Amino acid sequence: MQYDPIKRSLGSVFNSTPFLRKVFYRLLDLLLLRSWHVRREVKQWALSAPKNASILDAGSGFGQYDFYMSSKHPDWKIRGVDVKDEQIADCNAFFSRIGRKNVSFANADLTAFTDASAYNLILSVDVMEHILEDVAVFRNFYASLQPGGMVLISTPSDQGGSDVHEHEEESFIDEHVRDGYNISEIQEKLRLAGFSRTEARYQYGKPGQLSWRLSMKYPILALGKTKLLFIILPFYYIITFPLCLVLNYFDATLTHKTGTGLVVKAWK
Repeated sequence: MQYDPIKRSLGSVFNSTPFLRKVFYRLLDLLLLRSWHVRREVKQWALSAPKNASILDAGSGFGQYDFYMSSKHPDWKIRGVDVKDEQIADCNAFFSRIGRKNVSFANADLTAFTDASAYNLILSVDVMEHILEDVAVFRNFYASLQPGGMVLISTPSDQGGSDVHEHEEESFIDEHVRDGYNISEIQEKLRLAGFSRTEARYQYGKPGQLSWRLSMKYPILALGKTKLLFIILPFYYIITFPLCLVLNYFDATLTHKTGTGLVVKAWK
């Protein structure tokens, strides 16, 4: 499944006004389970973060996490980087329109990007599964963090991440270069990059896997066949949305022995 064309279609629908863009961000926060986990970790980190913290969103995409962080913490200085020029231009235009002067976006290749000791927090959400040279990126993250700084990573695991459960199966998302990380493997790669302290936990346990299928997989598969299904989607979500919220809540609050996603933290 090619995910980027569908994301572009969604972006074109919600980018017409700042109000619709904010509605889009809110829907992503509610529907995307990873957002529940990431926001939980950012809230926890913020309890001891510097008031004027410097943040790097490494692979900023639509900019939803930058909107969330800048809304909650206007004193934070946030920089989003991405390889897609159109998304960088789009995000810069939107954040300029709403007057968020503490947020900026730039084009960058994470395999080559460093900003020496510049950041207190580096956020990497659904990025590392797209990059083959992952240890090089982790080394750049390490170099770009201030002492005591943390990198927060959300990525598929090898326990069925990318909807791969057998060796012969292919990733649900064609753009992925790996089907998912082993929980020990990614921590070892972070240690190779210089990080001495790491933590990792599973996300997308049983509740999250069901929510993902209902809220993301089935609608994406349908939209991949015909864009006319945009008309039907609101009615579909009227039925499934309440159930997905409950499932997301349980996944974000429970501890999972295994799961199809990982939340990984590492400190410099």
